[in-house]
Amino acid sequence: MASVTVRGLALCTTSLLNFAFVFISGADLIRFVSFRAIYHNITGETTLCRDSIPWSVALRDSSVLRALAVDLGLLALFIVQHSLLAWLPVKQALQSVLGPLNRTAYCFTTALALQILMRYWQPVTNAPCLWSVRQAPWSVWFPLLCFSLHFLCWAIICSILMIFDYPELLGIKQVYYDCLGLGDPLSHKSPCAQRLLSHLRHPVCLELGVVLWLLPALSLDRLLLAGALSAYLALAHSLDKQDLAYLCVQLNSKMQLFAQPHGGSVDATPNEDTDDHKKK
Repeated sequence: MASVTVRGLALCTTSLLNFAFVFISGADLIRFVSFRAIYHNITGETTLCRDSIPWSVALRDSSVLRALAVDLGLLALFIVQHSLLAWLPVKQALQSVLGPLNRTAYCFTTALALQILMRYWQPVTNAPCLWSVRQAPWSVWFPLLCFSLHFLCWAIICSILMIFDYPELLGIKQVYYDCLGLGDPLSHKSPCAQRLLSHLRHPVCLELGVVLWLLPALSLDRLLLAGALSAYLALAHSLDKQDLAYLCVQLNSKMQLFAQPHGGSVDATPNEDTDDHKKK
């Protein structure tokens, strides 16, 4: 009994520490992707690039090519980690070794890869911007608009993650269910839900696309970041008509649930009027 308690305590501690690390990494990602890029442009003065340098010169600059090579390697590291550990043979092998901590390990390595990417990312400052909003009054208003839309998109992303079972996504529920002897949490979901989650683990493609591309100034390294992650998001999911039909059914059921109290009161009114008329 004591060994079971110690094992459960160790699993819970590991899972909660991983949750803290992933949460901090998520906050750093928001700062890296959105607010740092907008902050450089909030006054209308672009310091991310040098428009006075021609493209023909910039693309032959060794410092520019070196920075792009480093950034490309960091993106490859993240994509390989995120895809390799989700590959079914690797996933099954890790499941046999790690057990309920498999999802925790996946989230930890993902957050670690993101931390490495953000820590060693090389800005390309010796090349012109692909676009830059500098003319008044848009040099002030457009960064504020970008800030507002980025904030809204990140709020939507967090809401979607909560709806899509955030504890299960981070591996907390796997540990909790294992301690209670309930097995894998995904096994308690419907087959359609399991199929949907296997095709699209975190449905935030549109919102991430907005925060990746909507900026007052787009530098060369940001183009590489936005292009690589957008392509990866587009190729990673495999939704089909069956998943769409399931989502439509779930949406209709939620809408009916929200409309039920109002509908009930409307339906009750004619019955009451009919009863009063009969009594008269």
